[in-house]
Amino acid sequence: MDDVRNIARPPHRILIVSDAWMPQVNGVVRTLSTIAGELRAMGHVVEVIGPDRFRTIPCPTYPDIRLSIFPGRRLARLIEDFAPDRLHIATEGPLGIAARRWAIRHGHRFTTSFHTRFPEYLQARTNLPLGPSYAFLRRFHNASSGTMVATASLADELRGRGFRHIVSWSRGVDLSRFSPEPRRDWAAEYGIPRPIFLYVGRIAVEKNIPAFLALDLPGSKVVVGGGPLLGELKQRFPDVVFTGPFSEAELAAAYAGGDVFVFPSRTDTFGLVLLEALASGVPVAAFDVTGPRDVLAGTGGAVGSVGDDLRAAALAALGADRAACRAHAERFGWPACAQTFLRALVPLTGERPSVPA
Repeated sequence: MDDVRNIARPPHRILIVSDAWMPQVNGVVRTLSTIAGELRAMGHVVEVIGPDRFRTIPCPTYPDIRLSIFPGRRLARLIEDFAPDRLHIATEGPLGIAARRWAIRHGHRFTTSFHTRFPEYLQARTNLPLGPSYAFLRRFHNASSGTMVATASLADELRGRGFRHIVSWSRGVDLSRFSPEPRRDWAAEYGIPRPIFLYVGRIAVEKNIPAFLALDLPGSKVVVGGGPLLGELKQRFPDVVFTGPFSEAELAAAYAGGDVFVFPSRTDTFGLVLLEALASGVPVAAFDVTGPRDVLAGTGGAVGSVGDDLRAAALAALGADRAACRAHAERFGWPACAQTFLRALVPLTGERPSVPA
């Protein structure tokens, strides 16, 4: 196979439009920013258009996320000024909708990606049914020439919901940044007993964190991250160590200091934190759902455990091999992930998408 940084063709001008972008800190932003860097290292010209270039308002129920206000005209100018030959629409928010409308109006092809289960997130916050939300997402993505998804189980689920043109695009982990050493000594730092059951991520309702915190487990629980549910969970679970958000420089040692990484989410489409924990030598415990099921597939329990009983999975993961965790994570590199993304992109010119704007 050719080296992924070997340019066998003239460089592409690749435009990524995303409603999730810096200074937000989440898996979508980490994925897109890393992919953009890898593509530039290959020699391609990459631009990311995010909400930072527009007037925004806070997202209802989640003010840390900013939504662009009436971005259509300015976004059209930015797209035309950059003159891409590949267009990828990463999200289904105001910018994604405006980019999709521009592409269809001008007869240009584009790709999309399914990062987030917004119907389930919306239902968790408002009790709205899933049907109308999935109908919107299906219409949005089926206008594209390809919808990139991170796992085989998610691909099967979306096909069952009527999504077409599904393309596989897995995720990666920075193996030089996340490693088994150095390890943060949570027990000594906070005077708490081992084993350390650790969660790292956003503290929000869709992450299902109380399902972890309410478990009867030996040792201690540590939660790293911030979000709208942080204050409430601190009050409900006073015996849990809540550290708040960490800088990127602190995260690797924080992961490595855990004995088991517990991932209680039932709605994530992948879960980059799973790979970060494994790269840090920490086994994973999770529900048997899309994301964990795919990341741990074929490992036979050597790097963690998934199941319907999260407590049983967490206890089983204690016996996993930390060296095996690291070795499994080494299968997921960002350069190969970027090459897969590049292959999935389509030329801007071509047949007009058949779904109306």
